[in-house]
Amino acid sequence: MVAVLISCTNKPNISDNLNAFSPDLDSIMKRGKLVAVTDYNSINYFIYKGEPMGFNYELLKAFTDHLGIDLEIITENQINQALNLLNSGEADLLALGLTVNSTRKKDILFTNPIAETRQVLVQRKPRSWRSMTEEAADRHLVRNQIGLAYKSIYVQANSAYADRLKTLSDEIGDSINIIEVPFDSEDLIKNVAKGEIDYTVCDENIAMVNSTYYPDIDISTPVSFMQNIAWGLRKNNSGKILNELNQWIDTYRKTGSYALLYAKYFRNSRSETIVKSDYYYINTGRISQWDDMIKSASTKISWDWRLLASLICQESRFDPDVESRVGAYGLMQVMPVTGESFDIDVTASPLNNVKAGTMYISRLQSIFESKITDPEERIKFILASYNAGPGHVLDAMKLASKNGMNPEKWDGNVAVWLLKKSDPKYFNDSVVKNGYFRGTESVNFVTEVLERYDHYRNIIPAEARLSMASKTGSNGIAGLPAAR
Repeated sequence: MVAVLISCTNKPNISDNLNAFSPDLDSIMKRGKLVAVTDYNSINYFIYKGEPMGFNYELLKAFTDHLGIDLEIITENQINQALNLLNSGEADLLALGLTVNSTRKKDILFTNPIAETRQVLVQRKPRSWRSMTEEAADRHLVRNQIGLAYKSIYVQANSAYADRLKTLSDEIGDSINIIEVPFDSEDLIKNVAKGEIDYTVCDENIAMVNSTYYPDIDISTPVSFMQNIAWGLRKNNSGKILNELNQWIDTYRKTGSYALLYAKYFRNSRSETIVKSDYYYINTGRISQWDDMIKSASTKISWDWRLLASLICQESRFDPDVESRVGAYGLMQVMPVTGESFDIDVTASPLNNVKAGTMYISRLQSIFESKITDPEERIKFILASYNAGPGHVLDAMKLASKNGMNPEKWDGNVAVWLLKKSDPKYFNDSVVKNGYFRGTESVNFVTEVLERYDHYRNIIPAEARLSMASKTGSNGIAGLPAAR
């Protein structure tokens, strides 16, 4: 299913009095898509080597594939903002991996658990821990919950970790200095590892993944019992979608697919390789080594560089030397004869290849500019023509018009007739000038390029996200005391 993804990082708060709008399963199925909020981090949703990945992302895809509908993801790492999106009706589901507790049950309906974990303290190991015995290292670390008295512990604002520490403070009869900040668990773990704060608390499964990136952190001190992790729904008019989700979760969690998915994100020895890659976007802000070239080339055709990057990822997975069985070459899989029409040797360099590819796109734009008035629709026709050649797409437009469909609409109209060009009844029609064509690959090409582009737009905003690093100076988190 096609995923249309919209970033909402800068959306304003929305009043809870909009709760009246609450579409249940019937409305979601009629709409043809589920709108889910998930968080952007190295576990739930991220971009690696140009492709979307993540535990919650893949779970959501499996669920919407089960329903036979599309998935729309909204990224939001702030819990209150995510709740606003749910309560306003802008989202159907919170897929944030929420800890189930009595406080949150007052505000939302929880699905059956998607996982179980406990909360743990994240602290730095002593400097020379590698040469110490375990017993000696433990003397430098907080090893019981009473030891948290008077400690300053940074946690994400409005999180279950803050709630747990408040309860724990009452249980141990001493004050814990709980500092709630607008950063998620991974940001805070990173700052513990860097020595900018001393302590944070997060779910153990998240801490275990991050300990593979940061071997100097200790995650062995629990601060809670085992707790359920679940997704959330509005309390009103969500009965059908809740029942459907619960039945699917209970079934899916018994499958090998779920076991493999959980292991992929929570028990994967390659996690460190991914996070330390030059093309792990969260850390480096790059999806490929060609980003700067793509950005420059995109300006010449007035495209969003992320759309051009998605096309290149589709064609070559950013491999500059790949050659297809029919001779298309390089990053943009340009045929040498196409390059020759622009006096460019497409095999000479990646720069030449991209230059020829974008010149070909410019040629396609000139063909369709006067034929397709809607610029968003026009992009679909240009992408299809990049894959199929413009002649076959023009044939499909004529067939659509002849058979009472809209020749300026792609989905459900011209795409249908491009697929029919493999049928003699249609490729022999008098309006067809370019004969037989098997359109499946081209229709899928349009879908997949635009789907990836939507992921890029969701995760790679036009302006840089305000990261933990941008709010942190040499003295730690801005406005708060540094670790001592």
